[in-house]
Amino acid sequence: MSLCITVLSKTLLVPVMSFSLSWTHSVEKVEWREDWSVTPAGLELKTAYIKGSGAGMEPGEGAVLDDGWWRWKPRGAAIPELRLAASGATGGGWTLCHEGGCLPLGREAGSDSVLWPCDGPTSNQDTEQ
Repeated sequence: MSLCITVLSKTLLVPVMSFSLSWTHSVEKVEWREDWSVTPAGLELKTAYIKGSGAGMEPGEGAVLDDGWWRWKPRGAAIPELRLAASGATGGGWTLCHEGGCLPLGREAGSDSVLWPCDGPTSNQDTEQ
């Protein structure tokens, strides 16, 4: 399995089985991070972390405070895709990191991203190493 990412009508193939997404909450200015797995069933959210709490960002059930981060294991089924809508008003978008490095997503309005598990290259795809 690999992770496919579409941004601005271009699809990028990232040959990974896991990745993390991080961003800063637009109101509270607190960092949030999620660890994901790429599986045949879909994208599975494994662990969520938040560096504080506030408006609309309370730690999840069973959260533990670990080195300044609230950490918990969200419950839920795998999803077929993850859509990241970029308004440009949140001041930074997301950072997607994997074992090969990190890439920014959604930093500018209209640069929405779609992430999904895929098997390999198809037309209009570039491979990220």
